[in-house]
Amino acid sequence: MVDAVAAVVVVVWTVLRAPAVDVPAVVVAAALGIPVAARRLRPTAVLTTVLLVGAVAIVVGIGNESVLAAVALALYPVVSSSPRSGVVGAVAALACVVAAGTAVAAVPGLPLVPAPAGTESFATSPVPTLLFSAVVLIGSWAVAAAVRTRRRHLAELAESRTARAVAEERLRIARDIHDVVGHNLSLIAMKAAVANHVADTRPDEREAALRGIEQVSRSALADVRTVLRGLRDPAATPASTAGLDRLVADARSAGVHVTAEHADLTGTPAAVRISAYRIVQEALTNVRRHCHPPRCHLVTTVEPGRLVVSVVDEGTTATTPDPAGHGLFGLRERVALHGGALHAGPAPGGGFEVRATLPFHHDD
Repeated sequence: MVDAVAAVVVVVWTVLRAPAVDVPAVVVAAALGIPVAARRLRPTAVLTTVLLVGAVAIVVGIGNESVLAAVALALYPVVSSSPRSGVVGAVAALACVVAAGTAVAAVPGLPLVPAPAGTESFATSPVPTLLFSAVVLIGSWAVAAAVRTRRRHLAELAESRTARAVAEERLRIARDIHDVVGHNLSLIAMKAAVANHVADTRPDEREAALRGIEQVSRSALADVRTVLRGLRDPAATPASTAGLDRLVADARSAGVHVTAEHADLTGTPAAVRISAYRIVQEALTNVRRHCHPPRCHLVTTVEPGRLVVSVVDEGTTATTPDPAGHGLFGLRERVALHGGALHAGPAPGGGFEVRATLPFHHDD
């Protein structure tokens, strides 16, 4: 629409500025202006056409300002689309206008149609007209080059944002898979070792261990389905007090003595509940792996504007979890996403503590 309007303006302007409104003036005006309507579709072809017609128009003496306007309009999409073609187009445009103008100024009998008295043209004021032409064309090139640079910058910015979003999503998936697979496979491995150890001597314990493996396997499958469902639908949020109870039950079945105090998480945002679930899951896994004897106390507290999760083990010979390990690193990232704080280190009363503070707003 804009290009069509520009084409009409060039045609009308050329006709009105012609020495006489006759058939040659209308033909030149149409040949000069109509291609402008297609300047974004075929920029190079349009620029070439406008330059040729513009040179003829200058030599004939039909339109000076309108020729510059048409050339500037045709030059813009060429420059904005490609740096190399833009430079070539700008040089060609300037050379064509200068050559035609110089010919008019230097060759007797040109332009073929004399300009009306009192008007400036290449014939009457060659130097000012050439300088003005150069300023117009260089200005068109500069504006188009600036637009091209901005477009490239915006495209690079969008690409960077997309790459960052993909990386963050991959990290989230890796974190969830680590939480699910690491926790449950650890339980399965431990129960399998127990079953193998008592296979012949204590069949009751063997059966209990096998039942535990079945239970944990089902739990792992449920967690994997939860992760996949969360990838398809971020609003799917299984984490709740019941989910924490299941984690506690799994830990107890693996030989960890857990005392738990749960707050009602109903009023907390879904994302906060999921993070709390994963924090408890990782902390209980660390207790089972590193704490001897495996005893811990779990507390979840909902305070105004934040959820606090604390897991403190009571082991006196604990092997301290590596703070740079993937599990705790993932927890730090989860907590950081909420603008919260995570403490993973020695507890004041002995043992090891994982304490996370997750701020939230009720409109999250």
